Amino acid sequence: MAIYHLEAKVINRGNGRSACAAAAYMSCSRIYNDYDGIQHDYTRKQGLVWQRVFLPENAPSAWQDREILWNAVEETEKTKDSRLAREFVAALPIELNQEQWKAVVSQFVMEQFVTDGMCADVCIHDTDGHNPHAHIMLTVRPLDEHGKWQYKTRKEYLCVRNGEERGFTASEFKSAQAEGWEKQYLYKPEKGKKRIYLPPSEAERRGLIRADKHPKSTKYGRQNPITERWNSEEQLLSWRKAWADVTNQYLARVNAVDRIDHRSHADRGLDEQPTIHEGVAAQALERKGIVSDRCELNRQIKADNRLLKELKAQVRKLAKAVANAIPAIAERLENIRAHMIMLQYYLLHNRAEIKDISVRIDWNMPLVREYQSVKIELKEKQTKKKKLLAEKDNTSIFNPAKHIQFNKQITTLTEEIEELKTRKNQLMHEVDCHNDAEMQQAERTLSRMADYLEKMKAQQSKLTSQLTADEKNFTETKGQISPEQENTLLDTRVSIRDGFRNQIRSKLREVFGQKFQYDRLSSAEQQIDSRLGEDSDLFLERATQVRHEQEMERKKNQPNRAKHKTKNYER
Repeated sequence: MAIYHLEAKVINRGNGRSACAAAAYMSCSRIYNDYDGIQHDYTRKQGLVWQRVFLPENAPSAWQDREILWNAVEETEKTKDSRLAREFVAALPIELNQEQWKAVVSQFVMEQFVTDGMCADVCIHDTDGHNPHAHIMLTVRPLDEHGKWQYKTRKEYLCVRNGEERGFTASEFKSAQAEGWEKQYLYKPEKGKKRIYLPPSEAERRGLIRADKHPKSTKYGRQNPITERWNSEEQLLSWRKAWADVTNQYLARVNAVDRIDHRSHADRGLDEQPTIHEGVAAQALERKGIVSDRCELNRQIKADNRLLKELKAQVRKLAKAVANAIPAIAERLENIRAHMIMLQYYLLHNRAEIKDISVRIDWNMPLVREYQSVKIELKEKQTKKKKLLAEKDNTSIFNPAKHIQFNKQITTLTEEIEELKTRKNQLMHEVDCHNDAEMQQAERTLSRMADYLEKMKAQQSKLTSQLTADEKNFTETKGQISPEQENTLLDTRVSIRDGFRNQIRSKLREVFGQKFQYDRLSSAEQQIDSRLGEDSDLFLERATQVRHEQEMERKKNQPNRAKHKTKNYER
């Protein structure tokens, strides 16, 4: 079914990643990186369904070639820890076909990124036919009207005037200086004191010596307003919502039942999380007042034991009852019937629980097993990468060919590691976990649920056997009445049935709490009456008739009372 997953990453040179390598890896192509001289060849990689480069209007048309595009990005970014690109990995609904995947991804990319000035490199993967997803690589610098890269940040100097401090860029400082603003520099005060920032005029007045030639500035500089918006948390939330909206549009077009939602369970107003998808520790959830499956399973087992104990006590009580009179037989029949209705309700409840737990186990167990496999593979590749890095460091710098070979291997491993991390995070997301500890807890919970499922199946057999015994007891008890006494027995049972019905509701509400369902109780009652050969319509008709007779009897004396009052008034 449709699952919401939209993972946002940043391709950062400081983490050993390359925009050219990432683009080649996701497009299963060959790209040469001018920045480090490495040829990234992933033409043997499988799973590519579709790929396309989207460009805004002011971007050079040559950038339709992803090799030219990402080499332009690599060339612009100078530092060893530069942010090269932004990457999104989005799960695609299996309810849609390949053409619809292309349409939904294209609409999302055009509306959210390209129209806002980003270049987008998009690929759709579906390696095994069960995990369709899209990779979206985006440029992080805005373009000006001439198709040139704009700045991401500008140095901002913290200047002072009359005790007030304000930031100015280099171009702004020229006019600010004419208004009396001064840059601040580090100066050495008297011996034994810390260095302080002062404007040159103040330092000259105090006769201090400058300790550093660099003026005081903000830590990260002043961001380009467009870049600042793209990097904001609000923008990310907007993109996440947009992905859910456009996906749901296409799901609606194909009449799919499921919809996806970008919001957390808390934001959607769901107070209870009766599934193993809740990724927070069970006791913490309980302290917050949220029902946890892990604790709910234990509570349910205790409720099962209490109900079974009570049912056995009722059976023993019924076995000892000896009644030949019609009122006693009527009470015994209604008691047996009530007991069977409770058993049938519990059977219906257990069937629903068994179905729900089976679905959870069938859905989540393969995900958890795949997660463990991915985790092992990821660890192996990380160990291999660490070993290659160590071998590269021990290789002489006068052996460039060997260094290039190491770089190729390390880059490939890095992209494979990122792919595995993405799959690992997606698997965690699908099980609604956030870290390895929660995944381990989810696996333990699944194991407990499997054990609980077997107990419930065994309990189903016991309840069914008890129903058969009760049915036999009911038939034998009813056989004690002669045909002439049947109408009297019917009237007696009608008169006491409401009391038994209230007892059933009260007892089931006590056992099941908020999970009690009136519809399920009505269904159980109908099924038991059908099993016992009881005519529910006959009981209802007789009960209506009795109430009508009682009402007529109540009104019988009302005219006399009215006449009596009239005479008193006339006198």
